[in-house]
Amino acid sequence: MLKSEDVKKAARAFGADLVGIGSVGRFEGTPPERDPRFIAPGARSIIGLGFRVLRGSLRGVEEGTHYYQFPEMAIVHIDEIYAPGVLRRVACLLEDHGFEGVVQRSVPDRRRGDDPGTNPEHLPVFKIAHSEPVAPGRPAPDVLMDFNQAAQFCGLGAPGLAGFILTPEFGPMQRFAFVLTDAELEPDPVCERSLCDNCSECIGACPLNAIDVQGKLDAWQCTAGRMGAHLRTNPFLSEAAVKADPRLAEYFSGEARFDAAAVEIVREVLEAAYPQVRFGYNPSLCGAACQRACLAHLERKGVLTRTFTNAFRP
Repeated sequence: MLKSEDVKKAARAFGADLVGIGSVGRFEGTPPERDPRFIAPGARSIIGLGFRVLRGSLRGVEEGTHYYQFPEMAIVHIDEIYAPGVLRRVACLLEDHGFEGVVQRSVPDRRRGDDPGTNPEHLPVFKIAHSEPVAPGRPAPDVLMDFNQAAQFCGLGAPGLAGFILTPEFGPMQRFAFVLTDAELEPDPVCERSLCDNCSECIGACPLNAIDVQGKLDAWQCTAGRMGAHLRTNPFLSEAAVKADPRLAEYFSGEARFDAAAVEIVREVLEAAYPQVRFGYNPSLCGAACQRACLAHLERKGVLTRTFTNAFRP
């Protein structure tokens, strides 16, 4: 008999920093195109895996002296290399006990056709322009889970003002992956209480004001910020290159708001200044300013269970 504690212990040994388990019944009421029960109708449980973002991977962008390691090690390496290996080992464990493991890794380059936004971490993003249900009563493919919702249902954390999940161990600094399974596992409680105290430091930290006062993210504005579309905060951007094209001035000064067309206009200049990282990921020249501000605030408050000798932001 496979038990929840067996799965958790194994997943941590395989390399996950956080492990939580939820019941798939918690997704009741989720829009069908987001409901993982349509991916694995026989699933009874969902296993949530969290992978820490190394605090030191933020150091270079925090100091303004090194920008490559954060997106490479804190995003690309976790999503594309590390997490998939752990997912496979957890799924193999389930198979060895006679259960199915349906892995759900990050899909940064996918969006449904009716989604007006994009993924600020990744360009280009493929939008499913058209798809048909394969049978009555089923949503059109691809069904794409909401990872933040799933993480909360697995008891790993709860969202803060800006929408990203905050965990007691790492605050905003982790990535998630999931395994759906027909194994009936004891679920953890849903995480209802957020560490967020609505300080709004995440909002104020964004150089392009991509988060409004209600915490709603403008995904295209955030995309431009990650690519470095702000003259004051991008050390790789030449003022001469901006002034050479009159269309750019109002965008790079922060006066105009970005949309898909505007990002495409400035993209050539930005990628000439600092290219994408691997697999089409944006370089994150804002250095996830919102999350760094949140991390520093939570550390100052002393609410994180994992502590360090020195403060992240002295």
